[in-house]
Amino acid sequence: MGRLKPWTIVWGTLSLALVAVTVFRDADWLFAMCLLGAVAAASLAVAGGRSIWGVLLGSVSVALGAVLALPWVARGLGALRRKTTRKALRLTNSVLISAVLLLVFVPLLAGADAAFAKILANVVPSIDGDFIARAVLMFVLVAVATAGASLVITAPPELPDDDRPPSRLSVTEWAMPVGILVLLFAGFAAVQFTVLFGGIEYVLDTEDVSFATYARSGFWQLLAVTVLTLGVVAAVIRWAPRRTSKDRAWLRGLLGALSVLVLVIVASALTRMWTYQQAYGFTVLRLSVEAFELWLGLVYVMVIVAGVRLEARWLPRAIAGSALGGLLVFAVLNPERLIAEHNVQRLDATGKIDVEYLSRLSADAAPALAKLPLQHRACALAGANIRMYDRSWQSWNVSRATARPIVAANRELCY
Repeated sequence: MGRLKPWTIVWGTLSLALVAVTVFRDADWLFAMCLLGAVAAASLAVAGGRSIWGVLLGSVSVALGAVLALPWVARGLGALRRKTTRKALRLTNSVLISAVLLLVFVPLLAGADAAFAKILANVVPSIDGDFIARAVLMFVLVAVATAGASLVITAPPELPDDDRPPSRLSVTEWAMPVGILVLLFAGFAAVQFTVLFGGIEYVLDTEDVSFATYARSGFWQLLAVTVLTLGVVAAVIRWAPRRTSKDRAWLRGLLGALSVLVLVIVASALTRMWTYQQAYGFTVLRLSVEAFELWLGLVYVMVIVAGVRLEARWLPRAIAGSALGGLLVFAVLNPERLIAEHNVQRLDATGKIDVEYLSRLSADAAPALAKLPLQHRACALAGANIRMYDRSWQSWNVSRATARPIVAANRELCY
């Protein structure tokens, strides 16, 4: 067996950590994001990938392999049936006999001692229609994923290692459009400095709007600019020539200037969203896009570092790792609790609060909601999306276990 590569360990660790989030957090939307991230990380651990396209294809290789593996598995099972031996039949008989013995003796022992019966009731799930449906679905998903991973390991896909073909572009062909963008962004950045650091009165007088409305109006456009510019940067890194020192100087200068100016745009977008949330309240969507914009800023910092060194082979895996690591940090920070805490602080500062929205949060937010005044706290917790009982020990969760006594103490006070 070959030695594990460092990045394989990184992807595997991230996948396990993202799956473990379900033990600590209760929010369904966060569970879905972490599950998708865990699947992508696990796929990268199996398939690898170093270039931009290699990382993208590697993150979905197991999912694609699961589809392609079906005929491969069918052929393998057919061959296995033809090679069935007497030893395999004996093993099957042993399993069946063991099952029969358990079916006979477990009910007898459970009937003989109530404490033992209680332990069995807690450990062994109750078998009903829902349990069977969940078990079948879980078996199918795990089996398909295992088949896909096995196919990728047995016949690894040919992932591209070098995204950068020999370039035939001249400096003028790529530097002119990028230079125009730099000038455009420089003008916008100058306006942002004026608005954010002393010119807001001018904006309010000119536009006849509140600062919060002004902030909201441009956030999504700035987010789109940040994402689209990342595509421009990727295209330049791929196709811009680096044959001469002049080529490399132009590449460093323009990409560095563009990335720094985009960081100003990122700061403007984050300031706008933060101001809007302070005025109108914190929500899952607003905090999530704010975290995404912050991650984009980190990506541009990495682009600047790669530009200084003119070495970007590490960049695709670093970007993917920062995305998955950022998602893990986001989950550890407990976003719904942060949202609830900031809304409690906003109530203290402004007297305004949206109890209906807070009541739709999960058990993650319960400790923060408990800090609300009684007239708001009781109704926010009474409507909170918190299961008061787990179906079994497998579904136990730290957030729900923490929230239950808080909810039980306040739910009856809502009127």
